[in-house]
Amino acid sequence: MEMEKLEMFEVGPCKDAYEFGLLIGQRFSQLIRSRVARDLILQNQLRPFAQTPHSQSLLKALFDNNRRKFPTYWDELLGTAAGSGVPLLDILLVNLRKEILAFIPKNSEVDTSDDCSDVLVVGESMAIAAHNEDANVALVGHTYLIKGILPDGVFFIAYTYAGELPSGAFGFNSHGLAFTLNAVPPAEDEIVAGGIGRNFISRDILEAKNIDDAINRINSSEVSVGHSYNLIETSTRRIFNVETASRKRISVHEVEDENSMSRQKRASVLKKISKEDFLSLLGDMDDKKYPIYMTGPLLHTLCTAIIDLDEQTLSIIAGNPKKGDVSHVFSIPKSLHGHQM
Repeated sequence: MEMEKLEMFEVGPCKDAYEFGLLIGQRFSQLIRSRVARDLILQNQLRPFAQTPHSQSLLKALFDNNRRKFPTYWDELLGTAAGSGVPLLDILLVNLRKEILAFIPKNSEVDTSDDCSDVLVVGESMAIAAHNEDANVALVGHTYLIKGILPDGVFFIAYTYAGELPSGAFGFNSHGLAFTLNAVPPAEDEIVAGGIGRNFISRDILEAKNIDDAINRINSSEVSVGHSYNLIETSTRRIFNVETASRKRISVHEVEDENSMSRQKRASVLKKISKEDFLSLLGDMDDKKYPIYMTGPLLHTLCTAIIDLDEQTLSIIAGNPKKGDVSHVFSIPKSLHGHQM
């Protein structure tokens, strides 16, 4: 499948959140409409479920709780719906799909799962986070980059699914904080109805000042289903993995160079491991049933993101990362007062 050019749109500062979403919706209206038209999960599961009487209490709780917790980001979605001409219900359904799909009987014809793959390394010779962004094949060609400039001068850059809040995938901000996201499929008895949506939480992380602030933002929300956040801070050269579950359960683990080998042996091993080796791993397709790099029929690797903490860059690779076809390179500031692009 041919990869389309990933476009970036700079938006802000805006007078309010509605205008922020409106401008994004207008700029990418064709892409958002196309995504909605091709999204089989929306058409075959989310929309039909939303028309059933027993869905109403769940949807009302979801909508009310997320609007109350994050009124600013809710207004962004109102603007995106108006700007794109897509019905607000469709915009809300795709943004809260994981929180809704958990309550829909499984349909074997439509695979609702998605998985991303990450390699996280913090050592003497390198500190990187490498991430395959995997999603339903309907999202191929239906993503874009948002550079959002906030009223206080903070900016973020976020890889964004068409019609959704920035970002359900990966991004960074001018405080020098970056993140990648991974799914954590819940057991049925782990699901809590009407919780805060993961898209709203990751949108909130884009405004976090540091790792501690990001963890506090993640921990302050009562989620329906769990998620995994890889938080990356360039100024301190740290990576944390944060996993959440319903009922405010959270696990925080710092990625460190934990190896019992002697420093000399460890150094000799690391000399043989390069960034290219990790890209080769993320591009592996040898396992035909469960390849790391996916090309369909239902799941597709949309791109690969490489965050290099020493170079302070985020690079996006289109196509198989083994080929190293870098489409974008962004400088990540060490802090708000660092250089901007």
